[in-house]
Amino acid sequence: MPTLSEFLKTAGVKDKDLSAESLSHIKILGQDPILPTPFKIGELGALALAALGYSIAEISFLQTGERQNVEIEVKKSVLVQRSHQYFRILNAETPGGWDPLSGFYRCKDQQWIQLHCNFPHHRQGVIDVLGCTDDKAAVTEAILNNWSAESLETILCDRGLCASKVRSASEWAEHPQSQAIAHLPVLEIIKVGDSPRECFQKSARPLSGIKVLDLSRVIAGPVCARTLAEHGATVLHISSPHLPSIAPLVMDTGHGKHSAFLDLNQAADHQRLIELTQTADVFLQAYRPGGLNEKGFSLEDLVKVRPGIIYVELSAYSHLGPWSKRHGYDTLVQSATGIADEQGASENCPKHLPAQTLDYVAGYLSAFGVAEALRRRALEGGSYHLRTSLVQVAQILKNFGRVSNFSSCSIPESSDIAELLTQTDTPFGRLEHFAPILKLSNTPAFWSKTTVPLGHDPAEWPK
Repeated sequence: MPTLSEFLKTAGVKDKDLSAESLSHIKILGQDPILPTPFKIGELGALALAALGYSIAEISFLQTGERQNVEIEVKKSVLVQRSHQYFRILNAETPGGWDPLSGFYRCKDQQWIQLHCNFPHHRQGVIDVLGCTDDKAAVTEAILNNWSAESLETILCDRGLCASKVRSASEWAEHPQSQAIAHLPVLEIIKVGDSPRECFQKSARPLSGIKVLDLSRVIAGPVCARTLAEHGATVLHISSPHLPSIAPLVMDTGHGKHSAFLDLNQAADHQRLIELTQTADVFLQAYRPGGLNEKGFSLEDLVKVRPGIIYVELSAYSHLGPWSKRHGYDTLVQSATGIADEQGASENCPKHLPAQTLDYVAGYLSAFGVAEALRRRALEGGSYHLRTSLVQVAQILKNFGRVSNFSSCSIPESSDIAELLTQTDTPFGRLEHFAPILKLSNTPAFWSKTTVPLGHDPAEWPK
């Protein structure tokens, strides 16, 4: 495992900021394996959270002049990557998030393809392409009899649907998309304009007074915004009333957030988002690169609207290469990049990691990047552009080394990790879910409000 200092440098922190004093208060405890995988998913998660702890502690130091201790356990950092799988509604049925048609299928050429059908229109699109009835057996037969993996991947993705051929690591290394992103760091923090310094509030919480617009869905982006809320940021989640959502993920990633609907195709709602952006500090979006440009919410647009903005861009396959506009999710990126092939090697069929590592690490890294950009803005001013992607996280995970003694590891049940879970009364009912796991001695992380349904609040900053 690289040192925290080495990791911070790969994630954009400058040498001049990495004093021994600032790092000496941070501890990472434990090591992989925790779950049944050769990949060091716990140690990578711990480094991402330790990086966040570093920046939050540095902000606190700017506010108070006092150092505080930061601690993260590798075991907790990997189990929280399964947060949505431990989440449940007490005394009621918890809705599922994984569609039965999603998963791996053997193709006519004996290769494998993964389908991702968790939104209804993605499921229907697959059925339309295959020309079969809408059930697992029919989909299995149609793919096995009629399609090679690469041809089916191509036609589905060209139609804006979600699929990936399962590639080996060597196949991925030769792929044009892999070569296009090979030089990218795991996170970019780029100063894109000048603006006055904006100092932090004198407050008990490091991110008090920071306003975050969260336009993301599913896991990685919402985890970033939820994490910022843990440290005092005011987060307003903006969603469209017309887009589908996955109920348990909305509930599990909504802690600490306000939530409003805006339809950017309506002039009044479009103007309202511009007005909200004028007083925001952070604009977080996880649409495909360039997806918001035609709506007037590109980086260039918002730097003019709000000098000093922190513009966060999360994507599946990055902003470069032939797949930059392709839809993607954590499991699909695992399949594309050789991770699923290696994870399932002993069983001679592809298998996903036992956690959503790419999503959660991308979310925590983005939260770290936001905190770091805010710190820089306080010291030198400026607007900042943050970029990371699931494939960049996959790349660093694959280069992280392996463990060999994982075969005896198992996935714990909720009852085995009761000390990590908490219960909260919400509009959805009483929920059991993970509590924040990053420990800070002076400014403990917590959510100041409960998760709420989409569109629960007005599209305005709370007073």
